Amino acid sequence: MEAIAHLGSGAAAHDASRTLSARVGAYVALTKPRIIELLLVTTIPTMFVARHGIPSVPLMIYVLIGGSLAAGGANAMNMVYDRDIDALMERTKKRPLVTGAISPRAAIVFAVALELGAFALLWGTVNLLSAVLAVSATAFYVGIYTMWLKRSSTQNIVIGGAAGAVPVLVGWSAVTDRLGLAPLVLFAIIFFWTPPHFWSLALRYRDDYEHANVPMLPVVASPAAVVRQIVVYTVVLVALSIVLAPAAHLGVAYVVVAAVLGAAYLYKTVTLRRDASAKRAMQLFGFSITYLTVLFVAMGAIAAIGRS
Repeated sequence: MEAIAHLGSGAAAHDASRTLSARVGAYVALTKPRIIELLLVTTIPTMFVARHGIPSVPLMIYVLIGGSLAAGGANAMNMVYDRDIDALMERTKKRPLVTGAISPRAAIVFAVALELGAFALLWGTVNLLSAVLAVSATAFYVGIYTMWLKRSSTQNIVIGGAAGAVPVLVGWSAVTDRLGLAPLVLFAIIFFWTPPHFWSLALRYRDDYEHANVPMLPVVASPAAVVRQIVVYTVVLVALSIVLAPAAHLGVAYVVVAAVLGAAYLYKTVTLRRDASAKRAMQLFGFSITYLTVLFVAMGAIAAIGRS
């Protein structure tokens, strides 16, 4: 009997552990960690460019943690507000607020706690400008994009994408405690990268957005029209990536990297123009992430080497 009781208590402990793990996983999913990763890929190299060398390790850690908290809170609030349309879309129907793994009230408390933590940490360890920029991005993403533009305008991701460009301003201000031309060019790079990046995904999931009555550009325009917009934004993006060289004093090596990456990106958009299939759209979506990652890692490395 004791052996049976022992086995029963062990099974109960195992179930409790699995339940706790699942709940923690649900809260982590609320923050959209893959999006946070991409934001941080742009923030840290920006700090190298701002320093023209290697920033202090503690400063980078504080910015990483503060930026992650702010972005995670914004993403959690986005899921709270969008849980009705998330339930209608194949891509999002397993999110924790749709499945009931987390209640809306708990998610709101979690999101607010993350934002307060982000502001306090950045203000206390970095500077007030970085803290204000981080939480202002959240306010813009939730208030302007999620609650207003996403469901009402085909320009939703164009304007709303500005929120995703703010982390580079946070990274720059963390190092310099001010802004200027170079961080604004970096902001513009992310701003013009976001629409073609997201429209590629939206081409693949056009039916999802149509079913949820979200007016993403691929829902209201033909694939050919969407691809034309992707090409236009990509041309501007590549031009801005070149303009960054004199603005941030990055030199010839960076120009070569930016030009080669830009040419590859433009070539990918042209192939999508010839074949706007879901497969091609997802290939372009994947490459857009590679493009941004390599571009920012390269600029950070060049800035660090230049002053090493």
